[in-house]
Order: sequence, then structure tokens, then C-alpha cells
Amino acid sequence: MKPSTIKSDVYFIKLKGPQARRPCLQKLLQEIDPFSEYKKDEFIPVKLTIGDSRCIYHLSPELVKLVVAEIKKKKAKPFLFDTNVIYKGKRLNAVDHLTLAQNKGFSHSRVGAPFIIADGLVGHDGKEHKLESEYIEKIKLPSFIGMVDSLVVLSHVTCHILSGFAGSLKNVAMGMVCKPTKQALHSSLKPHVIEQKCASCGLCIEICPANAIELTTPTAGVTHPRGGGGKAAIDQSKCIGCGECLCACKFDAIFINWGEDHDVFAKRMIDAAQFILSKFKNKLFVNLAFDVAKECDCISTKNEKIVCQDIGILASKDIVALDKATLDLINKDEDIIYKEKSQTTHKTMLEYAHKKGLGNLSYNLIEL
Repeated sequence: MKPSTIKSDVYFIKLKGPQARRPCLQKLLQEIDPFSEYKKDEFIPVKLTIGDSRCIYHLSPELVKLVVAEIKKKKAKPFLFDTNVIYKGKRLNAVDHLTLAQNKGFSHSRVGAPFIIADGLVGHDGKEHKLESEYIEKIKLPSFIGMVDSLVVLSHVTCHILSGFAGSLKNVAMGMVCKPTKQALHSSLKPHVIEQKCASCGLCIEICPANAIELTTPTAGVTHPRGGGGKAAIDQSKCIGCGECLCACKFDAIFINWGEDHDVFAKRMIDAAQFILSKFKNKLFVNLAFDVAKECDCISTKNEKIVCQDIGILASKDIVALDKATLDLINKDEDIIYKEKSQTTHKTMLEYAHKKGLGNLSYNLIEL
């Protein structure tokens, strides 16, 4: 598919304080009327993430409720969904994931729609597909993908430890696949330990979902209350490249060779997103660019650094144009993403998405 040179429309509304989020989203949805093509009783999947148990900056139930209400005006049947993650935490399986969603306010009674875990109890329920990609051979997706015509993607914009930037592309590529595909997407990003910096604390061992890290034999006479004095070592044959150890280490003792690995990771994600989105006729992507944290909602806590002032809410039917416009607004004066993450994966991701025909890099920013 050849990349288009036509400009795509991206709708944008500025925010003036946290109290304006709800009325701004309401105004945006009412003015662009994105759900006009929905049919009575049509199932409408709404993709979102509720964030880790420690995260407070995730998309709020009140904003999700607005989107659900607008869909219901068309007599359609919306449902919220996400998939399980590959790292340890409250979203590793459907039981804990749904409990967390309930505790965070994403209940049917509060948002007006059910919340489902689309890849089943432990993240393996789905259908496998072959991809015509040099970067990833196959992909496993929740079974409903291909059964419905429409898709709504709600993304709380953040930085990200692997992709640099997490918007709609990241939300689709990583959030709409089953666990085996999540592991395949990460497989080129293998962390290594700098022994001189390792404090033998054992945090990386505790958090590793693949049990790929262990302490080497401790040096005689050297002990540590957690790890016993040995140095962390990563078994590359077991490592799935999720980056959790990189986040856990407080001593900068774990690194990833971004110059070698990040292009492959970005291109795998885009090839996955392209296949997923090809299964839907009607698509709407909404980026909520406020509380833009240095780490994504899977990692961030109430103490997380916010990297820029609140931008606003953006929406488009073109996922590439939307993420590009969001990045341009965040990086208005300087490349905030590069400043915070010291890598350019976000640029590779957008350029490759455009090359693959997933959307346009040129856009008309229509301010409401």
C-alpha cells in the first residue's frame, strides 16, 4: 500500500485546567458526531487501559462514561475492553484485572457499559493469523476482532520506556493482542546487566515475569540483605524483552542497546497495528493529552514526573495523523520525548506507519 499524500483532519480542543476535561470531551464528541454511522444493536468495542494499581493518571471513568453515552444515543451496544499484560501485577490475569477495574471505578453501573478482558483468563484466548511482514511472522488476536465493524480507541498519552511515546498506535499494537504476540513484539529488546553498578538488591528478580534473572554466586565475604551479594544475570534465552527489570532497577545497572533494537520493535508494533485495524471498517481514535507522564500508565505512580503542561483532547479517523499531531503539540518548543527518554523510537514508529499506508503524517489541525 502506497503512503497517502492527502492531509487528514485532526480535531483538537485545548484544556484550561482539570475541571475542563469533561466539558471539552463532551463538546468534541458533539461537534464532530463521530458515531453517526453506527447501527442499532451494533456491538461497539471501546479500547482503553485502566493503568497499573499504583497509577493515578489513567483515563478516568467519568470521561469514558461520556463516550459510552454518546454511542448509546445511536442505539448501539458499547463495551469496554483491554487485554492482559505480560509483566507481574494486577493485570496479569482476567480475575485480578477485572477486580482492579471494579476498584478503579470502571463498573457497568458507573460507566454504563461492561468491561471485558478480551484475551481470556490468562491472556492466551484468541485466534492466530499469519502476517506478511519481515519483522513478525504471526499474530494472535482476541477472537472478536474480525467479527465487528467498528472500533473506538481511547488513549491517555504518556511517554514510554520502549516506544518513547505512547498514544493510539501503541494502544492498538500492544493492547489489542494476546500474550504470545506481546512477547514476540518485545523479543528484539533484550536488556543486559552492568555488573559494576548492580547492588544485588534482587528487585529485578522479583519483577521478571519470565523468571529469566538470577544472582550469580556471591563474592566471598560480601553479603546483601536482599540478594546475598551476587550480581544479577539475565538468561537471554528466557528473556521476553518486556523491560520490567529496566524500570525496577534503581541503580542504572540494566541497559538496552536502543541503537540496535528500537527500529525492529517499532516496526513490529506497526505491522501488528496495521493488521488489526484492517479488520475494522469504522474507526475513531481519541488521544487525551493531559497528565503526560514520563512513564506509561503501566508503571507510573502518584509521584511520577509530568513532562509537559496539559495539551488537550484530539480525535481523528487517521491514527498516524492523530499521533503525529499530538507529538507536535507536546514537542512544540523542544523534543520532550527525546529529552526524557534519550531515544527516537517515536519517529521511527510514525515514519514506518506512514510508509506502510496506515495513515498520513500531514494533517489539518481543526481547533474547536
